Amino acid sequence: MASTLEKFIHSLDLRTLPRVLQIQSGIYCQGSVYEMFGNECCLSTGEVIKVIGFKINKLIASICENNEVSQFSAKVELPLNFPGLYKVVADKIPYVSIEEIARKVSIGPTRFGHPCFYSPKDIKLANFTIRHGEQITFNSVEEINGTTAVNCAVVRNNQSHSFTLPLSQEGVFYECEDDQIYTLKEIAEWKIPKCRNRIVKLSNTLHMWDSSSPLPENFDGCLILMPVYEVQAVMKFRKDIVHILSDLDVEVKDVTDCYDIDSFLQPLSLEDIFERTSKEFPVVAEILEGPSGSQKPHNLLSTGKEIVIYKKYQAARVLASEIRSDSSKRHFLIPMSYKGKFKRRPREFPTAYDLEIARSEKEQLHVVATKAFASLHKELFSVSVGDQFLVQQCQTSEVLYEGRKKLIDVLACEQILSDTYKKVLLPMYMEGGFVEVIHDKKQYHLSEICKEFHLPFNVKVSVRDLSIEEDVLAVAPGLQFEEEITDSYLLISSASSPAESWEIPVYRLNMLVHLLSKDVQTVVPPVTRTTVEEISEEEYYMLRRYENLTLPPPPRPPKKPT
Repeated sequence: MASTLEKFIHSLDLRTLPRVLQIQSGIYCQGSVYEMFGNECCLSTGEVIKVIGFKINKLIASICENNEVSQFSAKVELPLNFPGLYKVVADKIPYVSIEEIARKVSIGPTRFGHPCFYSPKDIKLANFTIRHGEQITFNSVEEINGTTAVNCAVVRNNQSHSFTLPLSQEGVFYECEDDQIYTLKEIAEWKIPKCRNRIVKLSNTLHMWDSSSPLPENFDGCLILMPVYEVQAVMKFRKDIVHILSDLDVEVKDVTDCYDIDSFLQPLSLEDIFERTSKEFPVVAEILEGPSGSQKPHNLLSTGKEIVIYKKYQAARVLASEIRSDSSKRHFLIPMSYKGKFKRRPREFPTAYDLEIARSEKEQLHVVATKAFASLHKELFSVSVGDQFLVQQCQTSEVLYEGRKKLIDVLACEQILSDTYKKVLLPMYMEGGFVEVIHDKKQYHLSEICKEFHLPFNVKVSVRDLSIEEDVLAVAPGLQFEEEITDSYLLISSASSPAESWEIPVYRLNMLVHLLSKDVQTVVPPVTRTTVEEISEEEYYMLRRYENLTLPPPPRPPKKPT
């Protein structure tokens, strides 16, 4: 039965991809050339295409008031790279079965693919009862004993309880509130259910507003996002990927069951390659669709090139940001193989509490006050601009507070005078300002800094890495090493001239490849080139957000007495 392309997308279950479609009729039925994103294809009547995926191409946004489109709001088109971070507003329309959730909501292995729902009524299972209002996390969809089910979990009394829900399970399921923040691209990929719109609230603009922005100045409200999909398809006798917008006026028919699907090319993303077992490497691949932008090694990753993928692995990187007074900071991921050297730069501390966090046993912290502070208690020290201190340790001290003695946390320091030292106590709640005095003139490799010091840590490149053609770190006025992270990489080289190999990030390069049945000439990869990866503001926030989820939060600073 024929249907429009848009209806086909809305009815499609992602788990059934790929699907083979035959063009039935439409404005391109005479075989005219259709061009989209530089790919030309002839969609004539009877043409057969293999749909390998679809994704949201752009979003139509309207300003939202009381969960409805504002009568004064014009619809604006937002690209997926539109700057800003957004919070997802929970959908008020319930789902009526687990099957509907699995069909419409993205459930997957990544950290974005674990949606949460609750039921207003208890759900009794064979050996477990889900209480009404309890948050149910959907982790994965899989086939168990011939029946498709969803692996779920609830947390009760700090303990996680796992169970499965069959697709046939009916009930009323509401989406839970989500306190995370996302980019528009993440929302488009993971947080917009099929056949539904999504309301989001702007959390952080990341950029200054300008007149070219489609949103009003100082806008901080809610938007209703309506997706426009893009179908990714493979033509019968072509190697490249064809992109077709869902609102194209053609009718299609699903002929998967009566067609040899293996006669088409099989495009794979970097994520698909990474999911292969380590024993399946090395492999030779042809790039069907290279990444956009100018990421290194851009000359190696262009469409049509053949590459050798030697292995997959996790590698450590140091997340670093430029030290600048303005907001236009650049952000970098630096590999441990970076051969340049660094000299220390002074750190700044806004409170006495930050001095305690930065204190180490390796060396005594020496700081200069940049802001005056008048103590509320005569037992504690009042700070003047220019006062210098050696930080000792955190302790408690007795002070007189409203006529009564009270114990509070203080930071014991030695004030440096012209010819002596004076022991003083600074309140931990003190809001002042301090800058570090550096006595260490040594030059450090990156691995030494990570081993000997606590991050964050301020540095400047003193000796550039001569193995890098253009060392972007060397021109930075200063760098703050913020944290050490672990990320997924593939090691690749050119198939025709494997003189050097490169590490490419799996989750930040959007490209498609096709595996070739060619033997790898040399199993041992050539020497690996060091690459400092510059990342965008959005990628930086995402890395920091999810890396910090794995760390326990720091203790809250003490409150200032009222």
